[in-house]
Amino acid sequence: MSFHNPEYLLFLLLLIPVVFWYVWEMQRSDASLQISSQQRLKEYPKTLRLRLRHLPFVLRVLAIACVIVAVARPQKSDSWKTENTEGIDIVLALDISGSMELPDFTPNRLEAAKSLGIEFIKSRPNDNIGLVVFAGESFTQCPLTTDHAVLINLFNAVDFGMIEDGTAIGLGLANAVGRIKDGSARSKVIILLTDGTNNRGDVTPLTAGEIAQTFGVRVYTIGVGSHGEIRMPYQTPLGVRYQVVDGNFEEEPLKEIAQMTGGVYFRATDNNSLRTIYKEIDELEKTKIRVREFSKKEEAYHLFALLALIFLAAEVALRNTYLRTNP
Repeated sequence: MSFHNPEYLLFLLLLIPVVFWYVWEMQRSDASLQISSQQRLKEYPKTLRLRLRHLPFVLRVLAIACVIVAVARPQKSDSWKTENTEGIDIVLALDISGSMELPDFTPNRLEAAKSLGIEFIKSRPNDNIGLVVFAGESFTQCPLTTDHAVLINLFNAVDFGMIEDGTAIGLGLANAVGRIKDGSARSKVIILLTDGTNNRGDVTPLTAGEIAQTFGVRVYTIGVGSHGEIRMPYQTPLGVRYQVVDGNFEEEPLKEIAQMTGGVYFRATDNNSLRTIYKEIDELEKTKIRVREFSKKEEAYHLFALLALIFLAAEVALRNTYLRTNP
């Protein structure tokens, strides 16, 4: 319920002094009669007419209040909206080379990338999302799909040793571009996650970046790995031994790919920073929603006008019949 002229409702405040005036006037105008005692008068019950003597005034106040509300033009509003969602095509290109087994993430780089990648997928219910994995070679683990339950199952199935070891970043990115370039969505995004320097494949990372730029695909690159040396455990006949591995890698190609395609380069050094990066990408690539709102208003003053008429008619009838008083 809303009012077309809500300022008129302020006139309702004028009824407060009217009520006070009526009470004061009734007390002032009471007739007085000197008698020796009031004890006997208390024995007589109050009649219905006496109990209802203030009813005409109450009806008049209610009638005036209803007139004021009617003049303010109350309106019933029916509103609704329609939403049109436009999903985004996203391909996750994931490095599954042997170096992704390093334990500077919990429990290792690959498992951290998988769990946080699944969180990202669950936060994008309107998008077509696919998965490409790469090491020495590259293949599509899941094409673009809105069936995220299937995608998550295939994501969980990703593991080391699925393909020949190595780091073919350019080949992985080119494969992702091939999967997304013919998508129907206007916005096409690739999230490339890797922890190494390109050392395999026939396509260089920058060449793959230029292909993505040609097809209007935006690439967000994520370099995974803590800075400095990392102790990597490995099993020997004599027990667990540790090998010191350099955590640094060539970041410049990843930065250039992001820059040329309109994306952003991120460096993830632990689970928390990788989660933050996924959240930042989620904010940058919001699904577009077009909302159309409709509103229909219907006048509702008729009810209050009718009530005012009823209250006024009842007051006049009572004053001239049952509650009629002589001057």
